[in-house]
Formats: sequence, C-alpha cells, structure tokens
Amino acid sequence: MRVSFGGGDSVAAIPSKLKAGDRVRFVSPASTPEREGIARRAEILESWGLKVDFGRHAFEKKAYLAGTDEERLADLNEAINDPEIRGIFSTRGGKGSYRIADRLDFDGVQKDPKFPIGFSDITMLHLSLYKRCGLIGLHGALAAEEDGNFSAENSEALRRALMQPGFAAVLSRPEEPTSALTTGGTANGRLIGGNLDMVAMAVGWALPDLRGAILLLEVVNMHIGQVDRQLTMLRKAGHLNGLGGVALGQFTGFDLKSDFSVINLLREHLDALDVPVLGGLPLGHGSRPLVVPIGTTARLDTAAGTLSFPD
Repeated sequence: MRVSFGGGDSVAAIPSKLKAGDRVRFVSPASTPEREGIARRAEILESWGLKVDFGRHAFEKKAYLAGTDEERLADLNEAINDPEIRGIFSTRGGKGSYRIADRLDFDGVQKDPKFPIGFSDITMLHLSLYKRCGLIGLHGALAAEEDGNFSAENSEALRRALMQPGFAAVLSRPEEPTSALTTGGTANGRLIGGNLDMVAMAVGWALPDLRGAILLLEVVNMHIGQVDRQLTMLRKAGHLNGLGGVALGQFTGFDLKSDFSVINLLREHLDALDVPVLGGLPLGHGSRPLVVPIGTTARLDTAAGTLSFPD
C-alpha cells in the first residue's frame, strides 16, 4: 500500500499485516548469528502460523560480517523481490548494515512493501528505507533475556505488531534510568530513529529530515564520551533543529553511579532542544524490550507516559 505523507512528493510504503500461512525470511545484513538462537526464534514464529526460511548466506562468516557485502546485499534484495516473502527478519545487529544500506532495491520495496524487522545496527536499514521510499519498519526483535529465555511480553509485542491491526502504545517504565529525563508536554510526528550510533552515522546520506519528527534514541555499550560527540555533532550541524519531541529508549552498559553519568549528559543536550522528552521506554538492548513502528505517525504524551500510534 502506498500513500502520500509529509506534504511533499514523498510516498509512504506501508506493509500489510501478516497472517497465518505467510512466509517470512531471516537474513543477516550485519554480523553472523548463532544458529541455535535463530532456530529458537524460528520456532516461535512458526508457532504463530508463519512459515520461516533463510537467506542463502544467513550464517556465512567473514571477520565480523555475515559474508561479503555482495552476499548480504543479495540476500536482502532477494527477500525484497520474492512475492512469497511477507516479512524480512534480521538475524541480529552487530556491524555491517551501513555498508549496504544505500544499495537496496528501493524500487522493489515500493512495488511490494513488506516489514523489515530489527534494531541496533539494523537502524541504518530503517533510516535508509524510510528516507528513500517511506517504508514503515519494525524496531525490535525476538530478544532473549540473560537466562536465554524469551519473555512472553517481548514475544507478544512482536506478534501483535506483525499480525494484529494497528500498533500498541508503549508505556514508560520507572525502573528504566532514562525515565528521569521525562519533561512535560506532548508531541505528534513521525517516529524516526533507533540506535544513536547509526543515527549519527547516517548523517549526509541516509538520515531522513527530522523536522517535526519524534526522534527515538537507544544506546548500548558506548562510552559516555562517544554519546557526547554524536549528540554534539547532530545538534551543532542542525540536524535536530525543528524536532517535535524525543523518545528515549534503553541506554545500557553505562556506569550510572558516576559523578557525571550518561543521564546527566543527556539532560544537557536535551534541555538545549527545548522539546517534550519521554524517557524510560523499553526499546533497545535492555530487559523485556518491546516493538515500535519506525516511520509511522506517533504521539508522545509525557503526562501519561505513553508513546502511542493513532490510526
């Protein structure tokens, strides 16, 4: 389905929801996954009535990449152009999606939109696909907890996003450290973003126009100085001018007890933007992460603590 959006000539490519009997494919645009973990994820998807197959190079390994750029790109474009494939799952993030994100078959995407599902390094694919053809993607995955099990909350969030009408609102969790950064106010705009490292790397070639948007940010295993450098660049280069609001997901792997923590740093940068901020969202690499659509219209309500998606 294709509809106009944003008041310009751009067109949104909106995938249809999946149903039992539909076929989905795992591909590896970035790093190599563990076979056992992907097999368990496939079992969950099959329990929903979906048929699962795999890209030809899904388990290849070339240093930190799942095969060569050409192999990973071929798997993605084959899934894009296979009419039987109705959803494209990334096996994992890691590193490497940014190497091929400008070479996807964007014409094929617009002819037959289907959900790309993933997060972390896969943010680069979401950004590029939205910028070039307005494709709505799903930020999230079937994520295992530290004990190796898959939480029912996480699995149900993905199943609902894929197979039920509309998209469920996400509620801020007080136990998430970024909840301390919630301000006041509301914002309406297209939800764009994901992993901060990828948002910053996309500048100049894959980053969509963020004016009026709600910017989603999550981070894992970065030094506070890296976060500072990336946010400083985005601000001083003007890429955050005109933002509608900021939705903060999970910032994991930081020392929160230091005299100047990542929360202090984020407050400095976000205060300068003077827009509504909703923190504490369970989106990213933390415990029991949920799923949100990237590129669709969202409403951020700080008083209610919700990020919702009106029809």
